[in-house]
Amino acid sequence: MRRHPIIQMVVIGAIASAIGIVLALWIDWFPADAAKQDQPIDTLYDVLMIVSIPIFVLVMTVILYSAWAFRMRPGQEHEDGPPVHGNTRLEVFWTAIPAILLVSLCSYAYAVLNDIEQKHDDEMVVKVHAIQFAWSFEYPQAGGRPIVSNQLYLPKDQPVRFDIDSKDVLHDFWVPAFRVKIDAVPGITTRLRVTPTRTGIYPVVCAELCGLGHSVMRSTAHVLTPAAFERWLASKRAPAPVAGGGGGESRALSQEQLVALGRETFTGDGSCGACHTLADASSTGTTGPDLGRALSGQDEEQIRTDIVDPNAEIAQGYAADIMPPNFEQTLSAQQLDGLVAYLATVSK
Repeated sequence: MRRHPIIQMVVIGAIASAIGIVLALWIDWFPADAAKQDQPIDTLYDVLMIVSIPIFVLVMTVILYSAWAFRMRPGQEHEDGPPVHGNTRLEVFWTAIPAILLVSLCSYAYAVLNDIEQKHDDEMVVKVHAIQFAWSFEYPQAGGRPIVSNQLYLPKDQPVRFDIDSKDVLHDFWVPAFRVKIDAVPGITTRLRVTPTRTGIYPVVCAELCGLGHSVMRSTAHVLTPAAFERWLASKRAPAPVAGGGGGESRALSQEQLVALGRETFTGDGSCGACHTLADASSTGTTGPDLGRALSGQDEEQIRTDIVDPNAEIAQGYAADIMPPNFEQTLSAQQLDGLVAYLATVSK
């Protein structure tokens, strides 16, 4: 083998490739799989790793061997290397093999993409709206106004089509547990299909740098049993909100019930704790101000304005356009009233 460096490189490369492939397949790269689309995508990733690692090892082996075997030695500082003549057969080989690999892998990837994007006759439609820096999810209802939520709720084993749009800049809708993602583009509607297969709670994130508040543009996907999902829908089918954002629906609730609803909204549909600190709700977000201090001394009307028009008055030390201005659309009038009552109570 000392007389045949190519054999040395082949042996070293084969051992390194085998170790690399075993490690790549052994490492658990992904979060828990929660959708039908996960398995073909994970398999595609494994195939890409199996193909890519030997190529990487081959290239690195040749580079390192060449740097060692053909290094400059003392006295050769001013010498030119020997002339190199082309080898047509070798050039054809190293052009044809990568081309065949690329066409094969692209064809396989296209087949996977085509498979996971198959349309289903019984698919449920969820409209996803992106705005700096929040997600809202709209569920069209036959014969009624759509249900809108700041958090995503889906039934297990139900094919879902997401119709995704952006109201300002480029965003990217991504649920890592579903594996698939797609850009939310201003002016057009993009589509994504998913069939959730595992109940649980999974993060929803923006995968496209969209501005100062990009890191907090997060929500939660709740995959429920079909019966639990129907109960959630039923709980959201409420009369249309009273114009002006409050009062009408809330007369049926006592002040104590309204405050309890507000706390539930703060920690749930409102997702307020992701950005704000509030001792009573055990939230520690730092993107926005500590509400226990910032709202101290404010009346309910001021607090309502802070929620529905967050740029009207910016707390010192914080930037504008971080808090989404769409809470009047994503929360019911009763939830909004409850949130105002709760914050007015705990910030006294």
